[in-house]
Amino acid sequence: MADPKSLKITMGPVPYLWDGEKWRDFYYRIAESGHVDAVTLGEVVCSKRDHFTRPFLDAVVQRLTDAGKSVALASLALVTQEREAKATRQLAASEALVEANDLSALRLLSGRPHLVGPFVNVYNGATARLLAKRGATRICLGPELPAASIAAIIAGAPEIEYEIFAFGRLPLAISARCAHARAKGHSKDNCQFVCGEEPDGLDVDTLDGQPFLTVNGVQTMSRHCQVLLADLPELAGMGVTHLRLSPQVCDMVAVAQIYAETRDGLLEPGEAVERLQGVYAGAPYANGFLHGRAGMEWIAA
Repeated sequence: MADPKSLKITMGPVPYLWDGEKWRDFYYRIAESGHVDAVTLGEVVCSKRDHFTRPFLDAVVQRLTDAGKSVALASLALVTQEREAKATRQLAASEALVEANDLSALRLLSGRPHLVGPFVNVYNGATARLLAKRGATRICLGPELPAASIAAIIAGAPEIEYEIFAFGRLPLAISARCAHARAKGHSKDNCQFVCGEEPDGLDVDTLDGQPFLTVNGVQTMSRHCQVLLADLPELAGMGVTHLRLSPQVCDMVAVAQIYAETRDGLLEPGEAVERLQGVYAGAPYANGFLHGRAGMEWIAA
């Protein structure tokens, strides 16, 4: 069985609309973290947000690279317009390591080393083998997969690396329509970037007032925050190589430290969860998907 200490920590793209300076300063601080090994940047959810962070991208990449982090740039998860297709082509033609989150990006990246993000459905070992043959070096598997499926996929294509969504609200769906703008009385074309008013997502309830999901622009996310801490030895034993932390509005450097100390055996999972709750209490915790249960459930260690 692989040693959990071999697990690397990836800081994923900010899924929300943050002010450009806040986004820049967030990743500058991540560059200073000794617990983060790799960083994936880029606008994955809505291309209209890209101009907020684009002016700071080169400086952020340089700061992270100088700090010894492995850096990848993520493609958009849903390409619907020509300008988005053009941006995807330009990203694929760049010298950067690219994470593909859309099948169009996969086609463009075929034959060169690249990553595959969680928005690309990889549900069996045959798909993973095909992607590896086309140049994929690491796949971030979808967060809805149970442990048995993760193990089967990795066993079917063990020659590449695998990343698991270990912290953050889960990306569940993405649409050409913007429910976030609609909820604020705007259309998508005239959204006025109201999604920036909820930098950690807009919680929505059912008609009878039951907590339901979280809306983030055109993206639907889980109300709950995925937390995988007690399962790190099992994940390492399956062949998982990276733990993805998805940025939330909290001290993500502290989150990375908690995961690293749990991985290294310095924290018991129960204590780690208690510490994590002191850092991020913005959403209830869940780990049901990994255990083959409803995703919103919490299975205690």
